[in-house]
Amino acid sequence: MKKAKQMISMLLVLMLSATAFVGCGGGGSSSAASTASSGGGQAASQAASSTGDSGAAASGERPTFNVATVRWTDTWPIDFLETGFMKEMEDMANVDIDWQVYYNSDWSEQKSLLLASGNLHDAFLGSISLNASDVSQNISYFVELTDLIEPNMPNLTAAFAAEPELKAIATDRDGKIYSLPKKLPLRPEVCGNVGFINQDWLDNLGLSVPTTYKELEDVLLKFASEDADGDGDATNEYGLTGSAGSYVLSNDLRNILSPFGTMVSRDNNYMGLNGDGNPVFMPIQDNYKEAVAWMRNLYENGAVDPEYFTQESSMATSKRQAEGGSKVGLLFGWTADAEAGINVEQFTLLEALEGPDGNRYVENAANFLDISDRELLITTKCADPAALLKWADAFYTDLGALQTFYGSVPEYVADNGDGTYSVLVPTDGSSLDTSAWSNSLRDFGPKYMTPSFYSNVKLPENQGDGVKLAQDAVNGKYVTDGKNTGFPQVKYTQEELERLATLGTDIYKYVEANYAKWVVEGGIDSEWDAYLTQLDNMGLQEMIGIQENAYKYYLEALA
Repeated sequence: MKKAKQMISMLLVLMLSATAFVGCGGGGSSSAASTASSGGGQAASQAASSTGDSGAAASGERPTFNVATVRWTDTWPIDFLETGFMKEMEDMANVDIDWQVYYNSDWSEQKSLLLASGNLHDAFLGSISLNASDVSQNISYFVELTDLIEPNMPNLTAAFAAEPELKAIATDRDGKIYSLPKKLPLRPEVCGNVGFINQDWLDNLGLSVPTTYKELEDVLLKFASEDADGDGDATNEYGLTGSAGSYVLSNDLRNILSPFGTMVSRDNNYMGLNGDGNPVFMPIQDNYKEAVAWMRNLYENGAVDPEYFTQESSMATSKRQAEGGSKVGLLFGWTADAEAGINVEQFTLLEALEGPDGNRYVENAANFLDISDRELLITTKCADPAALLKWADAFYTDLGALQTFYGSVPEYVADNGDGTYSVLVPTDGSSLDTSAWSNSLRDFGPKYMTPSFYSNVKLPENQGDGVKLAQDAVNGKYVTDGKNTGFPQVKYTQEELERLATLGTDIYKYVEANYAKWVVEGGIDSEWDAYLTQLDNMGLQEMIGIQENAYKYYLEALA
């Protein structure tokens, strides 16, 4: 096992020599293309020969690349990086990858030290590694890939042709490409959280599943006042609970308040696309005001946990997943088991509720969750970017995407021998989601699967993605195309990023503080005009103008 490396102090980073991180061979040109095949034995497209390859590759030597990646938690294993399909990729490209693994809890500080020192890895893999500002502020550290992709990456080139948004998300405002993108496979139409109602409580109180926001209001009020769980205590149930943090409002706009058409981006910039498909800052819209007033009514009448804005997330989880039965009537999540845990059987999927305007709204955050850039960035420390790109092109094959999303064949995915593949349920009692995140790159890293291949993959119907895809039968019909939905991922100039950071810091805090105040104490009607004036004084219109301009360039890039 190659050692996973973590830096623990600025002194250590600054003392490291540049050669400690440079694994590529010397300059020169490379010979023939390599063939990317799958763990199931199916060959992918051959990579074309190109200029700019290393002398090491041309002479038959096997270059080593030092690649950094970040994992959410140190409880997840990392051995998959050097076995199965990931090892096959190295052999197919005739390279060695020296993985340097960091963990999210420490990465922010370590990343800052690395970028400050200039002692970089050959590449960074996964959009969790570097954000847009990291790249923009340090653009001289990264290799421009614009003219290197077509000669070295036939699979990605084909994906660009099939999915214009992939190329658009990877292309900077100046028309240059510095990072490789991804599109996650086998994703639902309702790409975001959905609601789940406590069916046991409905049955106990003789209530029907709500179909409108007004019916939900009535149900939540009764949940919180009529001993819904039947334990003899009518004070220990919560219609809805939550936890403190800067994401409360962003989550609420996409979840409990969604019947009012308040869908926003998952970037926590509070931008959405309205019914005309135009960008709007949601916390100044009339429907936002109406939604907050409704939430205030729920809180004032006891349907919302009094600790909604103050408790830690672990406390909210303990209420949802309480031993002996959940203490919560309504929850939102990717799947019910992710939120309810052992109490998952109590909950049933809630169809999107009819709102005040008679419409039903669902989250389709495909642009944010499914498609992204910064999945592989090559630094100027790498002496042979072309060879590394040839290695990375295997991520853009059907079986490459499958195995880097669920795990390698045959350990985690079965080759059925007829062109189909079955994602296997873990035998250790863990969930399929846990297995996928533990034994593959999952959401991070380059990948693309052709839609025609989706039908070749068989998913368990009662776990993970199989459950989520089945939910589309209920709510998929409410997905809209670019209207009443979240703001897409767009590209900004460095100057725009700096202004957004400066303006957004105070504006977002002000908006979030007022939301909590208005829900807990009321007063939105009498304070609304002063609130709008204050936001304008803080530079809101300039911030909205930046977002509108970036959205214009986004549409042009798709054309």
